[in-house]
Amino acid sequence: MIKKEELQDVIGYLNNWADLVIVRHKDIRVIEQIAKYSKVPVINALTDRNHPCEMLSDLYALSKLRDDITKDKFLFCGANGNIGKAWKEASEVFGFELEQCCAEGYEIEGLTVYHDIEKAIIGKDIVCTDSLPAHALEKWAKLKVSKRIMEKANKGAILNPCPPFYRNEEVSQDVIESNFFVGYEFKKYLLEVQQAIMIYCLNE
Repeated sequence: MIKKEELQDVIGYLNNWADLVIVRHKDIRVIEQIAKYSKVPVINALTDRNHPCEMLSDLYALSKLRDDITKDKFLFCGANGNIGKAWKEASEVFGFELEQCCAEGYEIEGLTVYHDIEKAIIGKDIVCTDSLPAHALEKWAKLKVSKRIMEKANKGAILNPCPPFYRNEEVSQDVIESNFFVGYEFKKYLLEVQQAIMIYCLNE
């Protein structure tokens, strides 16, 4: 939303036409500014800082597969971006254990970090990934989540790569075709959860 017109004025018109506003914008401050002037609910659909709706969907999907996610040990394999930060927010809210595996220079502040996937995977139940920037692929070459790596995790461990994922970059071909991968099943709940968020906001 790059407009010469002031956001306050754009939202002034939208207040007449919309029951809620769903926004994707890199800068969360823009969403906060929209919310300041909006008379209707504003839903954060993605920023560079977090991805709360996607995270709620993943947590709901996990609740269908796991007995108690607060007892599970999570590993995030990815860079310091919106998905990783969203998992960190979720861990703080729900109280589950979250650690990160990444190349040097991509650490998320406040998490235990590994730079060795062989060590990071030990004792984990849920492994989450995020796609990697093209310029960083060489740095991440030894951190790919493969079927062999997942076999070192806890019994019953699952792999949830955030789409879009790229085979043979952050995840291997063989692990996507294994029983560890639950990505497709996870995302069947995405529409339901998004609808639930909208219904909740409209009823408030």
